[in-house]
Amino acid sequence: MPNTELAQRVGLSPSPCLRRVRALEEGGVIIGYHAAVSPSAMGRGLRVLLHVDMADQRRDTVEAFEAAVLEIDEIVGCRRMMGNPDYLLDVAVSDLEAYEQLYMAALTALPGVANTKSQFIMKVVKQTPGFGGAG
Repeated sequence: MPNTELAQRVGLSPSPCLRRVRALEEGGVIIGYHAAVSPSAMGRGLRVLLHVDMADQRRDTVEAFEAAVLEIDEIVGCRRMMGNPDYLLDVAVSDLEAYEQLYMAALTALPGVANTKSQFIMKVVKQTPGFGGAG
């Protein structure tokens, strides 16, 4: 949204509004900007949550796993969890066949993986745009 529109909505003039936005950016409150895209329009309408349990928690294993995850485009989110599972991966693919191919070729070969469990998302009931950023 343009700064002038934001300023009007929050009841400030444009200059002070822009200074406050810049301060929020510099302070790490605003960590980025993005466009919301339709997964289906991108050919990735099937979303899968993959629970990953690691064989061990050694630093080199964890670092190798995380580095490998960053190289797989279909993994659109990865969270290291406290407790079980060790990781929760958000995978976006076109269909079940594409997921099976990815699973067999790449996901099962991730370093240090002991076992996995796939959950297929039926419906997103709530997702707050822009919340969560880097996590």
